[in-house]
Amino acid sequence: MTDLSRPTLPGALPDKRQVAASFSRAAASYDSVAALQRAVGLSLLGQLPAGLQPSRWLDLGSGTGHFSRILAERFAQSSGVAVDIAEGMLRHARNEHSGAHYHVAGDAERLPLRDASVDLVFTSLAVQWCDQFASVLAEVLRVLRPGGVLAFSSLCVGTLDELRASWQAVDGLVHVNRFRRFEDYQRLCAASGFEQLELQRCPHVLHYPDVRSLTHELKALGAHNLNPGRPSGLTGRARMQGLLQAYEAFRQPAGLPATYQVVYGVLRKPQA
Repeated sequence: MTDLSRPTLPGALPDKRQVAASFSRAAASYDSVAALQRAVGLSLLGQLPAGLQPSRWLDLGSGTGHFSRILAERFAQSSGVAVDIAEGMLRHARNEHSGAHYHVAGDAERLPLRDASVDLVFTSLAVQWCDQFASVLAEVLRVLRPGGVLAFSSLCVGTLDELRASWQAVDGLVHVNRFRRFEDYQRLCAASGFEQLELQRCPHVLHYPDVRSLTHELKALGAHNLNPGRPSGLTGRARMQGLLQAYEAFRQPAGLPATYQVVYGVLRKPQA
């Protein structure tokens, strides 16, 4: 399990305490700028096995409760649990009547659920923040009943490469969140004990009129730079101008592209 008190190493993923605080602060603004998150989650829902009828589902990394509401509508006879590490998101979801019966603050690497207690774990664009994806898989395997399904989406290397390359041209510092390689997802899923129904990588490209629109959206989502080694303090005018100039090299007729490399996985726990 992850020890949140350990020192961060070069190349490490963001500290989850900072992730939780950042997303808690973004709870009120998140839904207004979450077009990618909505599209990815809907695509993941479309990949659920036909005929799946869970008696209890878990929305892991439930955020503002958008997909908890959809799960509650789709599986009207089931009960639902929403788990998120960001308590501000959970408060927002409760206030908006998310559709989950329970809202629980918890870590995906240490799930606060009993063994074999749910039939479906749905988690969209959340597990990229977890340091040990193998621990997430082990925990989900533990809480699923035999035959239960894990459906997840995440981000991998190649995400926001245009922004990353533009910053590299300016100062070479860490300005963009790091993500795992797709090959790591393949390896970890293969070794997890799950039956693999689906595992694929799919690029989603968004376009923006200018760089500030992109960076504003990342901040409103709570997904701006949270990496160890990120520069502290305000970005100087000269460096910002350098970023704007470097990013212009990527401009397309639709605008400035921001590519997200999305991993989709659907796994099943073997029958006992």
